[in-house]
Amino acid sequence: MKLGIIISTNNSETNWNALRLANFAIKQGDEIKIFLIGQGVEYESGNSEKFNIQEQVKEFLLSDKAQILACGTCLKLREQKTTNSCPINTLKDLYLLIKESDKILTF
Repeated sequence: MKLGIIISTNNSETNWNALRLANFAIKQGDEIKIFLIGQGVEYESGNSEKFNIQEQVKEFLLSDKAQILACGTCLKLREQKTTNSCPINTLKDLYLLIKESDKILTF
């Protein structure tokens, strides 16, 4: 299955759980694309000992069936630079993620 996950919040627990689900789905053989939009581009700032987002991201990006995309406009509004775990993309990429996915989840 192709699963699209859209993260639009910077809530640590929510993002940690979204990434945990993404990692579980990869282990089931699914292809996962995560699109960060709005406050979602700040998802890594919520990393803590309790909600180890960095650990989940690191595990996620090890898979060739995993991809993270981030809204370029949202990054620019927050004066954030593109990174491997928060790469700049466009709304066209979000549209394609939605169009090509079998299921879409939003967090």
